[in-house]
Amino acid sequence: MNTVAVIDYGMGNLHSVAKALEKVAVDSRVVVSADPAEVIRADRVVLPGVGAIRDCMAEIRRLGFDQAVREVVDAGTPLLGVCVGMQALMQHSVENGGTDCLGIFPGRVGYFGDNLHDPISGERLKVPHMGWNQVHQTINHPLWQDIPQDSRFYFVHSYYVQPEDQAITAATCDYGLSFSSAVTHNNVFATQFHPEKSQHVGLQLYANFLRWDGNPA
Repeated sequence: MNTVAVIDYGMGNLHSVAKALEKVAVDSRVVVSADPAEVIRADRVVLPGVGAIRDCMAEIRRLGFDQAVREVVDAGTPLLGVCVGMQALMQHSVENGGTDCLGIFPGRVGYFGDNLHDPISGERLKVPHMGWNQVHQTINHPLWQDIPQDSRFYFVHSYYVQPEDQAITAATCDYGLSFSSAVTHNNVFATQFHPEKSQHVGLQLYANFLRWDGNPA
C-alpha cells in the first residue's frame, strides 16, 4: 500500500486535508507527519499551509522540512503544495516585510493591494480574495483529469504567486488581475486554492494526485 504524507510543521489545515485525502484513498495510507525522515520515505507528499508565510517558513526550517522537501523533489516523488504551501515553493514573498521561501520554483509572491478593482465593472474588490472562483486550466495535466474547464474552487488568500517562467503555470484565475492559481514542473504540482474546501472537484484533484506517478505527461 502506498503512503501519502501530509507535512505537519505546526501550521496548516492538516485535519481537513488528511480527511479529504482519506475520503478518496483507495490503495493509499494517509499519514500526518512531523518527521522529515518519514516524509522522505513516503510515496507522495502534501505540503499544506495557512497563515503568515514568515511563521510558516520559520517552522519549516526549524523542523528540517526545507531539506526534506528538496529531497522529495530531487527524488521524483509526487509533491502537492496547497495554498501557503504553494507560496512556500517560490523564492521570495513580499509578506511580512519580505520572506525568503524554499526556492523550488523561480519567482515571487506578491500582494493584491489595498485598492484592488474589477477591471471591467470598476467594482472595488475585497482583500483577502475569499470564496469561490473559476480556475482556467492552461495545460493538460494528470491532476486535471475529469475536472471540467473553468470549474470553481475555493480560495482564501491576500498574496498570489508570480512565477518567473510562466510556462510552469498550470491554471489561472481572475481577481482584479490574472494570477497563477496552479503551477507545476516535473513531479511538483501546487494550487493556490483549497481542494479540501472545493467539494467534488477538489476531491477529484486529490484522487488524481493519489494516482499520479509524478510524470507531467
